[in-house]
Formats: sequence, C-alpha cells, structure tokens
Amino acid sequence: MSLTLAIYSGRACIKQSFMCMALILDGKKLAKELEMRLKSEISLGLAQAGRPPGLAVIRVGDDPASAVYVSNKEKACARIGVKSFGRYLPKDIAIEDLKEEIDQLNSNQNVDGILLQLPLPKALDEREFLKLILPEKDADGLHTINLGRLLKGEPGPRSCTPAGVMALLASNQIPIEGKRAVVIGRSILVGQPMALMLQAANATVTVAHSRTNNLHELTKQADLLIVAAGHPRMIGSEHVKKNAVVIDVGIHRITEDLLIDLKINSKLCGDVRFEEVERIASAITPVPGGVGPMTVAMLLVNSVSRWQHHCGLSFSLGDLLP
Repeated sequence: MSLTLAIYSGRACIKQSFMCMALILDGKKLAKELEMRLKSEISLGLAQAGRPPGLAVIRVGDDPASAVYVSNKEKACARIGVKSFGRYLPKDIAIEDLKEEIDQLNSNQNVDGILLQLPLPKALDEREFLKLILPEKDADGLHTINLGRLLKGEPGPRSCTPAGVMALLASNQIPIEGKRAVVIGRSILVGQPMALMLQAANATVTVAHSRTNNLHELTKQADLLIVAAGHPRMIGSEHVKKNAVVIDVGIHRITEDLLIDLKINSKLCGDVRFEEVERIASAITPVPGGVGPMTVAMLLVNSVSRWQHHCGLSFSLGDLLP
C-alpha cells in the first residue's frame, strides 16, 4: 500500500490508508526554548536588579526520586543564571527546625522562590509547611492563597505541572475553548489546578479518578484527556476517543521483568499505554520527555517572574502563566 505524505499544522504526518500517527508533544524541546528566553530576561534585568534570581529548594529525607528531581531543578537553575539556595535536611528533623528553615528563607532578600520538595516523610504534614511559605515566594503555586488566586482568575504563581501542560498545548496550537476535557486525578499538585486552568480557557471540564465507575465511558467523550492518576499504564486505547489529545502526567520506573513482559525499551512509563494510544490520538505526550521537563521549566518561570516583581522590573512573562 502506498504512503502519502501530508503536512498538518507545520508537522509531517505519514498516512497509510486512513491511519495517522499522533503528533508527539515534545516537552523537552519546548523547555529548552523557555530556558533560552528566561536566560535572556535575566541578562536584560540583571544590572537594574543588582542580583540574579534566587530559588530555594527544601528537600527533607533521602528519598532517591526526590534527590533526582532536586538535582534536575538545580541544574536547570545553573543553566539560566538562577542562584540556588538548597536546603537538604534529615528525615527526622524536628518540626520547629523545619519551620525555622522556612522562616529564614522567607526573610532572605536574595531568595525569590521557595519550593518544598514533596512528598515529605510520613511524620510531617506537608499542608502545615506549605502554608508557612510566603505566598509571593511560593515557587510551586501550592499555597492556599495562590490556589485561591487561580480559582478567582487573579495573577500569581501557578502550579508548575498544570501550567506546563497549558504551555505545551499553546505552543502546539491545540485549541481548548469549547472542548470537552477530562482530568483523571484530583490532587492539589495536578488534578485540581489543571481543571481550573482548563475551565479558565473555556473548556468543559470533568474531574475523574481511579475509582470513578465506568471510567472508560467518561474518558471516551474527551477531546482532551489529562491523565494524572498515579497508576502505571492504567489508560489504554479502550479509554480514548479517536483523534483526542492525550496528556500523560504520570512517570513510573519499570522493573526488568516487566520490561520483558511488555516488550518495551524504556525503563520509565506513564499512566498511559503509549504504544496503544499513539495510534488513535491526534497528539500525545511521551514519557519521559513530555510533561516532566515542562514542570521544571514552569518552576523557573515562576521564580524569574517573582524576581522581576521583587526587583521592580518590567513583567514580561505573563503569556506563560495561565
């Protein structure tokens, strides 16, 4: 059967019969472009500000995944000229000592953003410490006041992962207004702020989760499916409408035995069975290289925008914050 090359929205799409491979939403590429823009903004404002932006990441305990995430964030800071103020604290730290660390960073005039790396050790209540971060230094957009600002459509730091999803959709000119969106996941990290951002963009939004009855019947109605359920390879072709846009927020490490059983090469997977869904979706994010890099990029956007605000510079990043 002959192959016909068609060009849609600036991308190549190989058609065989009526089949068309999905557009891969490349978060790694877009994150690099955003880093270049942020580096330029810092360079332009450095003389007037008198100092570079500062980001403090607080890591409590020795969770290996958290260590990797924090390292990636600090490397990204170094690439664009943001100064890191890392705090690496023992898992058995006293509550009062952790509060004191946050207080010191709140009062440090060289720190524009503070991020508390989650999850915390089980003995510590993350809600108690998130609310201690000054809202104007909340680099992850998780303070109650900033979530309220999102709900009311007021400016402020935005939750990094859903903001990264919105930037990825905008960059690829994927329409949201009037579309039916289903968000699987209801956490304050992703699901709830994701739903609010999509509503603000005039989508009709339904929030589901892993315990939703007849989940596939709901997701089959979605033009835009955001999956942040936290369950590896939970969503397959039976859940997805033809030509839907599928955003996979999950990331999980696969054991060697499972790699062989699944006949896949990557040691990481998402909440979506990519090899199934790619064949029927119009666009999809890969894992890794999709949403993950955008989360880090939006953390940098939040930090640099706070630096501009704190130092009286012109705010130039409004188009990146939904």
